Amino acid sequence: MRFFHSHLAIILSAALSATLAVTLACQSAQKSSSFMPPPQAQAPALVAASTPPDPHQQKPAAAEPQSKAPVPSALQVDPIGDLIARVEKEYQSGQDNYRAGHLEAAKQNFDSAFNQLLGSGFDLRSDDRLQREFDRILDGINGLELAALQQGDGFAEQKSEPAPIDEANELTPTVDENVKAKAEAEIKSTHSDLPLMMTDQVAGYINYFSNRGRGTVERALARSGRYEDMIRRTLQEEGVPQDLIYLAQAESGFHLLAVSRAGARGMWQFMGSRAKGYGLERSWWVDDRQDPEKATRAAARHLKDLYDQFGDWYLAMAAYNSGPGTVQSAVKRTGYADFWELYRRNALPKETRNYVPIILAVTIMAKNPAQYGLDSVVKDKPVPYDTVKIDYPIDLRLAAECVDATASDLLDLNPSLLRLTTPRVTERVTGKDQEFELHLPAGTAGKFQTAVASIPTDKRVSWRYHKVQAGETLASISRTYRIPSKSIAAANNLDDDTLAPETRLIIPITPGKEKDSDTSTYAHAITHYKVRKGDTVESVAENFGVSAKMLRGWNHLKGSSLAGRKVLYLHLPVTRGAGETQVATKHSSRTHHQAGTETASASAPGHSRANRSTANRSAANRFTATHPTTNHTTVSHATLKHHKVKPGETLYSIANSYNTTVTALKHDNRNIAALRPGMILVVRDAH
Repeated sequence: MRFFHSHLAIILSAALSATLAVTLACQSAQKSSSFMPPPQAQAPALVAASTPPDPHQQKPAAAEPQSKAPVPSALQVDPIGDLIARVEKEYQSGQDNYRAGHLEAAKQNFDSAFNQLLGSGFDLRSDDRLQREFDRILDGINGLELAALQQGDGFAEQKSEPAPIDEANELTPTVDENVKAKAEAEIKSTHSDLPLMMTDQVAGYINYFSNRGRGTVERALARSGRYEDMIRRTLQEEGVPQDLIYLAQAESGFHLLAVSRAGARGMWQFMGSRAKGYGLERSWWVDDRQDPEKATRAAARHLKDLYDQFGDWYLAMAAYNSGPGTVQSAVKRTGYADFWELYRRNALPKETRNYVPIILAVTIMAKNPAQYGLDSVVKDKPVPYDTVKIDYPIDLRLAAECVDATASDLLDLNPSLLRLTTPRVTERVTGKDQEFELHLPAGTAGKFQTAVASIPTDKRVSWRYHKVQAGETLASISRTYRIPSKSIAAANNLDDDTLAPETRLIIPITPGKEKDSDTSTYAHAITHYKVRKGDTVESVAENFGVSAKMLRGWNHLKGSSLAGRKVLYLHLPVTRGAGETQVATKHSSRTHHQAGTETASASAPGHSRANRSTANRSAANRFTATHPTTNHTTVSHATLKHHKVKPGETLYSIANSYNTTVTALKHDNRNIAALRPGMILVVRDAH
């Protein structure tokens, strides 16, 4: 898991093994359960964490002093108690962020909590308080992750962009008198439905955006082309100045996923509470602040309300930034309902004092592109799309397969979606599912409706389509998705195994099992793998005989790339036919850094040595009944071993060294085809 970092070796103890066993048991149980969203789309319910133990009540009794000398004050400090308090604070922050839907921040909090424990220098096994704290946090985080996975993609969350307004607001730009004089002259001939005024502050920001901040302006102007027509039309319909479009440019640069340091989100940088007041929905599944049309409509109405309250567009913009209460208080304290007077009297927060000059500077430059060398900027074109209203949840990957697009394409067209599944929200009064407007590539609505009609409504979050490629057979597709051929044939009414290229097949995946999922049982202990150049999720998964889905889940990965990752964490699969034995890891900092992986044999919890021996002999007998050795003699039993692949070794050379066959090696290692140095093979050494 992503939360376990470089010092994980410290914590391999009996308690950790038990905790991981519980977690993996939960994962195994989920394989037969549905991953469909609940009737009410909401964040997973969290069970309140138990109160951490009071470290002061668990101090060991002090030893009888041998002298009457005063005890140094340093000895009265409880460093373990202080550590637990710091860890607990970080963990609680993670839970708060999780509940608020700030999943990336939650992961960082959880990482920090673990890092503080593991990097403290204390042996977690040496103090009951440390062991209990670690176990409690581990259980809590695993519980959150499993609950999240049941409702979508776990901690997966759209990547956000930093809001440009934050950088500009930190500056106190210098005034260039030449720039100011030129801008003053330009204002006189600039038509705008917003009042334009030149001050030292505005001139300073024009100077900034003409030099250091030029790239920010150019990129925002280019991106504005996607939304300009829609924004101007909406502002006009709501009866507010169309040049308020430059407020969005200054705030977000027209980034739909922009997030400020204060937590404002979207093109118009709404805070959560304000967004709710203007009808923007926020849930585990969607955030309408990232929807360009809905957020623009809400922003226009909010700005109109502020103008009605203050009667001045500068004050309305200031109130948009800091809230109407802040501006109203400043007006009452000073007696001036004038932004520049409030500026001079320092009656507004610094951010708000800079906010209006930034917007004016951007407006002046955008409306005079030739004077500022911006006339060469090529604006993006609007992206057309079709809209279909759906009253059922659907996985975007299936929706994309219906229209020959990618899930990434659909995320771009549906920026309000936070996960890869559309929401399912049941209206409380009628009990009917509410509609969600799904945007699709232009011209594909009919194609989507035709294709999705073949998928049962209750299977649209799990089933997939597969386009047959040249050379593929029903058997090969069955292996790819780990679904019986007869299930695929039945879902598609196939009479034989002949498949024509480009044929679209329905893949009836059992709910909760992705294309690359499996039904294997995994070892309780964690194996470290040192990532090498050229590795991908798929290649590492194949090397270790685990599914790509599980590897992604254990390490919170998306896609195939391992760029930036140094170590992966995984659980080795338990060999088929030897379910009583487990593959565990022996954590060692020295061997980890030298070899990248470490493994040893260990038993399943609760099995005696005698039971393990019996189980191994039983498994070996089942194996040798169907797998002859190279000299075609039947052996009585085999010993389960693990072999670390060395450079230059092949399946053939390894098979010969253990007196077994390549076929047997492949059978026990999930039909592995490619070997990499450092990977671990399960081998039955026949004697």
